[in-house]
Amino acid sequence: MQVGNARYLKTTDLPDVVPVFPLSGALLLPEGQLPLNIFEPRYLAMFDAALAGHRLIGMVQPALTSLDGGAEAGQLSQIGCLGRITSFSETGDGRYMVSLSGICRFRLLEEATAGKPYRSFRHAPFIADLSGENDEDAVDRGNLLRVFRAFLDANQLEADWESVERAGNRVLVNSLSMMSPFGAAEKQALLEAPDLKSRADTLIAITEILLAQGDTPSGTTLQ
Repeated sequence: MQVGNARYLKTTDLPDVVPVFPLSGALLLPEGQLPLNIFEPRYLAMFDAALAGHRLIGMVQPALTSLDGGAEAGQLSQIGCLGRITSFSETGDGRYMVSLSGICRFRLLEEATAGKPYRSFRHAPFIADLSGENDEDAVDRGNLLRVFRAFLDANQLEADWESVERAGNRVLVNSLSMMSPFGAAEKQALLEAPDLKSRADTLIAITEILLAQGDTPSGTTLQ
């Protein structure tokens, strides 16, 4: 997989230990683009270190049970996605505007002792994400676009349909999953879907449930 100026074809192309950025409701998927506004000092330090090194950051959500008080503080979801910093700018007021490009999902292993203000982990990358297995034909593209159009209509939103029609199924499914205005649990389910078809089916199912309930987030902007 080519991401920015780097190619990631096998697990040895990735470092054994990566810094992680825990952020609830944020979803990064392979080949996706995630914009971030960085302002906390510990995460500014994390991005400084990444920029000086391999430019890789692991995006994870806090453990879902921690959101309702059911887990210890600091617990993380076990599956996240590795991203490469492909765009970076300083705002002049101490913040960084960053874009991460998704490489592959990973499973957290043991935490690495680093003595730094941010957390780092050993990880097990999902090799199938790196190999670019061709499973795009299994996606029910027609049904996906039908549900997407229904969601836009329900929220009085517009889309660039020319770009949508040009997009391959992998880019389409992952992009729609990332920009979907769902909660943390739904985002994690999309991340953990075992393959592209399963992710597309999950996205369709969640959207249809919301449409049936009339529970669509009005005023949502799709980027």
